[in-house]
Amino acid sequence: MLRPKCLKRLALQQWRNMDWYPLWNSLRIAAISCVLVFFCGIFCAYYAARLPRVLKGILDVVLTLPMVLPPTVCGYFLLLIFGVKRPLGQFLTQYGIQFVMTWYGGILAAAFVSFPLMYRTARGAFEAFDPNLAYAGKTLGLSNTYIFWRIRMPACRQGILAGTVLTFARALGEYGATSMLIGYTPRKTATISTTVYQLWRTNDSAGAWRWVLVNLAISTVVLLAVNLLESKQKKAVKA
Repeated sequence: MLRPKCLKRLALQQWRNMDWYPLWNSLRIAAISCVLVFFCGIFCAYYAARLPRVLKGILDVVLTLPMVLPPTVCGYFLLLIFGVKRPLGQFLTQYGIQFVMTWYGGILAAAFVSFPLMYRTARGAFEAFDPNLAYAGKTLGLSNTYIFWRIRMPACRQGILAGTVLTFARALGEYGATSMLIGYTPRKTATISTTVYQLWRTNDSAGAWRWVLVNLAISTVVLLAVNLLESKQKKAVKA
């Protein structure tokens, strides 16, 4: 029977011997897709909030579909569009761009699946914005760009921040669409989610648990940071 000190050394050795590429790959995919979804979601939400009710309803259905569809179905749609045997996929391949079985294809999958979260929260925040503030800015001669970034965005920061956090968390934990589009290749397309599945499939429960703990730690740190930021903003407003 191993002593506690030996067990501790063995556990530390296992952590040191881990291949940390899935963590790096997941973080860069989540970060890049979060930035893309942030600007695309805000753009779509801003103009959707100003559309007539009928057009807004149609646009909502189209832009929110990835949120209600199974992730594997979303991945299948992406394969139909960007597959190497599809017209668009063949066209992009001529310029050295291939989203299938590449790490940056994970950015496309994560952005596609997480976009509705940013769009819905941002649109709700823009609809709750008091238009009189924008009208007051226009009477003072302020440009639309200045009003949007200096008046509208700060007033809607709670919804925008919530959407950003949800987008990052969803992109970090994405599995279905990612596995369909980029698969699992060690040190190439492996992410935390696909690594957990592969380790579980090969009966390596200990390795799977280690990656689950890593994902939980990252999610906890992100949520704590957001809560801390929100509390500081509330204190600044009260002051």
